[in-house]
Amino acid sequence: MSETSGTPDGNPPETRGWQGRRPPALLALAAIVALEAAAMAAIAVWLIVELLVDTPQSLASAIALVVLAAGAAAFLVAVVIGALRGSGWIRGAIITWQVVQIAVGIGALQGTLARPDIGWLIIVPSVVAILLTISPTVSRALARD
Repeated sequence: MSETSGTPDGNPPETRGWQGRRPPALLALAAIVALEAAAMAAIAVWLIVELLVDTPQSLASAIALVVLAAGAAAFLVAVVIGALRGSGWIRGAIITWQVVQIAVGIGALQGTLARPDIGWLIIVPSVVAILLTISPTVSRALARD
């Protein structure tokens, strides 16, 4: 790999895998994950506000929850950037995140405090993201040469 080329095959990193044009399926996947990142950032901000205006039963737990939410948002931003750059590592990250979200969504569908609206709002984009991630178009775009 030379200093000026950026990749072993000589193509700039932005064009690797799709030769200059990002496939629409990859852009749709990046958009879904970007929305999830924005939602996690909003949750982190909401948790910070709640921490400041209300007295938590456990300050350490409240701070830990804020840190986890902010970390998840940062992780998702990194995945979006990786998707737009065509990095292959994002497939595992996206599948893992979506499976976690599906578990949370299923939990939201059940119990005495069930919120089916929120559950489906979490599950549907997660399933779509998994299907896009394993689609042939996205797999080819993220394949290593």
